[in-house]
Amino acid sequence: MTNTIRRVLSGETLDAVAAEAAFDRFMSGEATQAEMAALLAALRIRGETAAEVAGGVRALRKAMIPLALDDDRIIDTCGTGGGTLTTFNISTAAAIVAAAGGVRIAKHGNRSFTSKCGSADVLEILGVPIELPPEDEKRMFEETGFVFMFAPAHHPAMRHVGPVRAALGVTTIMNLLGPLANPAGVRRQVVGVAHPDLQRLVADALLELGHERVLVVHGEPGMDELSPLGPTRVFRIENGALSEFEVAPSDFGWPRYEPTDLAGGEPEENAERVRRVIDGREAGAARAAVLLNAAAAFWVAGAVDTFTAGVTAAEQSIDSGAAESQLQSLQSFRPTP
Repeated sequence: MTNTIRRVLSGETLDAVAAEAAFDRFMSGEATQAEMAALLAALRIRGETAAEVAGGVRALRKAMIPLALDDDRIIDTCGTGGGTLTTFNISTAAAIVAAAGGVRIAKHGNRSFTSKCGSADVLEILGVPIELPPEDEKRMFEETGFVFMFAPAHHPAMRHVGPVRAALGVTTIMNLLGPLANPAGVRRQVVGVAHPDLQRLVADALLELGHERVLVVHGEPGMDELSPLGPTRVFRIENGALSEFEVAPSDFGWPRYEPTDLAGGEPEENAERVRRVIDGREAGAARAAVLLNAAAAFWVAGAVDTFTAGVTAAEQSIDSGAAESQLQSLQSFRPTP
């Protein structure tokens, strides 16, 4: 480990194999807190590479408790957090809307670290089970087409790194690894990043990891999701190729919204906002944000060919009452006694 730290401090980059070996030591608990802090800080200062991210993800995947789901079109929607704009739980609402439209969702998430309310927090307030044993997770997915996988339950090895991350107090490569290590092994994903300079890094890492249909998004102003407030830059992985394009609110004829229209708050406030969007009571920016992010989920799943078609599918999911019924089915799921 000392040699690896020295290499990074000297400006060298690690190939994926060397990075994986280093993070194997993190996950096993063999690395000391000083070694972990030194490597994380050195990578942050020098700047992480796609190979290093891919190696770290492979190490985390080896150490995780997987969930075997017999479906090669399952998707995840998540963000890396840390955005400058604190919003309600848009991607969580979008996942429920997409699931109501037939998209198979294996959502991986946690409680809040960078905001007041994480996906686990809001789902818990909504009455959706968030901590299930694997057999019930699988049954929930089979019965509802949606499952939430609570990150700490599937990534116990991350406990070794937790105190170091807290002590450093800054974002590190670890903030990227979790969202890319879905326990169900999804290869189709919508990934939001809070900083545009991370988009190509994450996209290249996912290419190296063999993901097949991915959107890596950053929305203005400072959102780790697709934004109805301004342009969203999108990196798309499809058929082993990477391309880039932009989505704008004007593409859908939406008016100009303000950042305050998407403001997030405490879990109870966010849960009520999610309910209102899902049951059709909320219009404006909140609905537009959920439509746009659900559209991305429909595209990643292969259900639509364009964002316009995806927005239409999301509108139908909400306006038909299907999204509300989907939420009710999640709320009514009961674990095995």
